[in-house]
Amino acid sequence: MDYRSKPGVLRDVALEIQPGEILGLVGQSGSGKSTLALAILRLLHLKGGAARGHLLFKGEDLSAKSESQMRSLRGREISIVLQSPLSSLNPALRIGSQLSEAWRAHATGTREECATAIGNALTSVSLPNDADFLRRRSSQLSVGQAQRVIIAMAILHRPSLLISDEATSALDTITQSEILRLFAQLNRELGMGILYISHDLLSVAALCHRIAILNAGEIVECGPPSQIFGAPQHAYTQKLVAALPRLPDFSSQTSPASDRAPEHVLTRA
Repeated sequence: MDYRSKPGVLRDVALEIQPGEILGLVGQSGSGKSTLALAILRLLHLKGGAARGHLLFKGEDLSAKSESQMRSLRGREISIVLQSPLSSLNPALRIGSQLSEAWRAHATGTREECATAIGNALTSVSLPNDADFLRRRSSQLSVGQAQRVIIAMAILHRPSLLISDEATSALDTITQSEILRLFAQLNRELGMGILYISHDLLSVAALCHRIAILNAGEIVECGPPSQIFGAPQHAYTQKLVAALPRLPDFSSQTSPASDRAPEHVLTRA
């Protein structure tokens, strides 16, 4: 992946996400985590970058699709949650209006059908589905509520893949814990695959089935939390683990129960 004004950030990156799996992507600032997220959505050009290679999603190469085809996929099949929830919402529009716009971007139906979809999404993220809440604007929400609204928008159409790009980094510890439990719940109840991007190893350990370690633009190690924390192979992974204040306990953790062939494959980006 190359930028016009600086050298490429990622080199020969190969990742796969199985259906219903939560894959953690860990790396320090500047290692290319957000670049990869934008490349998956075919939005890297907005940052002046370009990706080379293939991106397979449900057996189809996204890199070969037109922009109109990608617009039909973004928000419907692949959604993203960013780290600044308040800046991601439109301050001039009420929350109900923004949710309605997100639904109608990929669906046609009656007002009642739209309201039902919005109500289901709000319930899924533990937000009130009432007229008072829907009339609020982003300035009337806490940061945690705003992040839940963004997640509700992202799951309105029950996407197959949800990308969380540092979605908990701006939250306090209690709200971060609540959002992590929410991601686990959505994964469990909706079977939604999640690419959880973070620099916080402990939050990744608490949530993910597998963890990929990104260093200097390359995936240097990938495995279940028990391997990454219990027997890290790469020197960079060992350095990350050694820097933790405490190690999580994986003695009772089981690996994800899925032996199906992967549907989301990111290769040679």
